[in-house]
Amino acid sequence: MSGDRGSVCLFLHSHMPYVEGFGTWPFGEEWLWEAVGCVYLPLLDALERTGAAVTLGLTPVLCDQLETLPGPAGERLAGYLRETRPAFHDEDADGLERGGERELAAEVRRARGDYLRAADGVEACGGDLLGRFAAAAAAGTVELWTSAATHPVLPLLATDAGVDLQLASGIASHRRRFAGWDGGLWLPECAYAPGLERALARHGTAAFCVDQTAALGHGSAAQLEPVATAAGPVALPIDWQTVELVWNERSGYPADPRYRDYHRGTVHHMRPWANGGDAYRPEAAAAAVREHARDFVARAGARLDAYAAERGRPGLLCCAFDTELLGHWWYEGTDWLAAVVEEAAAAGLPLRTTVEALARAEPVERELGPGSWGTGKDLTTWDAPKVADLTFAARTAELRVVAAASTAGPGDPALVRAARELLALQSSDWAFQESRDLAAEYPRDRCAGHAAELDAALGALADSTAVLREPALRNLAPDLVLSALAAP
Repeated sequence: MSGDRGSVCLFLHSHMPYVEGFGTWPFGEEWLWEAVGCVYLPLLDALERTGAAVTLGLTPVLCDQLETLPGPAGERLAGYLRETRPAFHDEDADGLERGGERELAAEVRRARGDYLRAADGVEACGGDLLGRFAAAAAAGTVELWTSAATHPVLPLLATDAGVDLQLASGIASHRRRFAGWDGGLWLPECAYAPGLERALARHGTAAFCVDQTAALGHGSAAQLEPVATAAGPVALPIDWQTVELVWNERSGYPADPRYRDYHRGTVHHMRPWANGGDAYRPEAAAAAVREHARDFVARAGARLDAYAAERGRPGLLCCAFDTELLGHWWYEGTDWLAAVVEEAAAAGLPLRTTVEALARAEPVERELGPGSWGTGKDLTTWDAPKVADLTFAARTAELRVVAAASTAGPGDPALVRAARELLALQSSDWAFQESRDLAAEYPRDRCAGHAAELDAALGALADSTAVLREPALRNLAPDLVLSALAAP
């Protein structure tokens, strides 16, 4: 054995369905405003402050929306951060004061500052969050990955042409925005089926993440081995044994009684309580953050050391989270990430980007099993009876658009609009929200609206007198690669 302990890759998957301009409260673009203020800006601050070596996935559809912030969308964001949220904090704090809950009122007023600081952050960069992400990557410690255009469950798409449209359009927008691409591509929902790597290879993918818990077993040493596929791209298994230190609603770190309770709120959904039931106390939460960072580093180090002792070579531990977990669902999550970076350096635990880690780890050859990181490690979240109509409607729409592309003229505005409506329909978020009962009628309303617009666009292909919608769909998929639909 060498003295190399291996590598820990912290992967943050950043994603938001296209909600800019599609509804406000309680479902719609306020999701994006909350993510900007409570997740992306604090994360950027932490990355710049700590020089954290992380791999950061930015889905194209999230970037489509962030790209609109230097404009009217940014004005709406500023109003939300500077006016709407602070006013609600003041109103709820006053109500708590009148009810004799002074400690809770003080916490609501303290948290008011989070939104004002976020507003200052947006103003300081002129709304150019994409520029800040690019600068973080240029600094050399952050590696940026892209994804399919609108986060579809790729194994559930109906055609190779549909998969190519998603991949080509997403990669094209990433290349434009970030002046290149290193080949890292996040599979939406980590949804993989054997053979998908061939499509990834066609588009230049070098590495992608998979969840092989069902195929290899929870805690298997093989989870720490990158896999060389016959098509070329390397698969990085996510180590769920490490991930669930955080991502377990009962035993994960965010369930600690000292952390802020996400589920209990005031009239306007302020959260001045801790999980334990008392008023939230930031100092107690900060102590928990440090304890959990040390525990994470110790456990990740022990996992790598056990692998090296068993296999005689260093391993690669890939630990992936939704970025929005940090700062939104888990209020203290971004502070925990920064503390992990500090504790890892003190403990000699190597945190590396995937490019750096793969340069040190020899991939093994092994068949990959199908799976996802969803419930049951399969595709039922997006293909169960409750949501089968949504899935099959999207597949039917895909077949219609692919057929239309074979006869329409290149760049026909109606086909362009139909393709964008198809991409919107294919988002995995609609079936996820419906499966979990998370957003009332919003996901079904969105699907119905996009399906109707797709019908109208395809109708305009056959009827020259039809009134045609403009080819654009707000800023969704501005780098649409329509030629993918015509590929043999």
